[in-house]
Amino acid sequence: MLLRKIILLFSVIFISSTFAQRKKTDTVYVYEKVIVYDTIYLEKAIKLKPAKLMLSSLEIQAKEIKSIPQNTNKEEIEEQLNKISVNKFQYGIYAGIGVKKASWAENISDKNQQFGQNLGIWISKSIIDPNFSLMLSANIYSWNSTFDLDANKEETYLDGFYFSKDDQPLLFQRFNNKHFEYILQLKAIYEWKNLRLFVGFLANKNNYKMQFLVPENNVLNKLDYFKSNQVNFGFSLGLQYQIFSRFLIDLEYQYYKIKNLSLKNSSFDFDIFKTNNTFAERKISLGISYFISK
Repeated sequence: MLLRKIILLFSVIFISSTFAQRKKTDTVYVYEKVIVYDTIYLEKAIKLKPAKLMLSSLEIQAKEIKSIPQNTNKEEIEEQLNKISVNKFQYGIYAGIGVKKASWAENISDKNQQFGQNLGIWISKSIIDPNFSLMLSANIYSWNSTFDLDANKEETYLDGFYFSKDDQPLLFQRFNNKHFEYILQLKAIYEWKNLRLFVGFLANKNNYKMQFLVPENNVLNKLDYFKSNQVNFGFSLGLQYQIFSRFLIDLEYQYYKIKNLSLKNSSFDFDIFKTNNTFAERKISLGISYFISK
């Protein structure tokens, strides 16, 4: 019993001494010292010596002042202002009266001159030179009648039977030379002071109507109209005079030929003047133009 206590005592002493001799691990703390460097710039004024610069003095030359005209002509200023606007289009309207003479009607009527009225529109633009311009115009004429042929009332120059190109019989009834005329024209105009001389090329179409008795079911019992529809070409000459800033007086001569004067409708093709199918028409018109744009 005693021996057991002695062994137990020595065991406790031995174990205690063993744990007492073990070294404990120490904690090491490492500190880092960070040093930040920065660059600082200091501005220092530097004295510079001014260079000797040679500057010319600002002076207005006397000759520039002398070049200003003392007396200015108002008409010359207006003319210069008009030349500045040469690149602009100008347009306007036209109204006039006229007389026409057609060679084909000389054997039908004693009245050689036919009276009419016309209206038109136009547009123009200067090219190359301020005084030279081109004008495109469109006009419609209304011509009064100088004769009235009616085969039912009296004998006429055109009485009798006619035949179409496919040998269809046609019996003349009535005709007068009252008609509309349509003209498209291109003019070259040269302006000198208040005068404007021009020459033009035109395309013309007359709307004549003639009434015939035509066959229906091989019997002449139907009235029908035959109309001219060909386009003719000619030329024109004229003179314009400017009376106000927006008005022009217009005097014009036109000439064109009518080739193959034919009368047609939807069913027939007919040439009435077979012996001489080339005619001339001449007209003189007087009118006034108004500038819508200026």
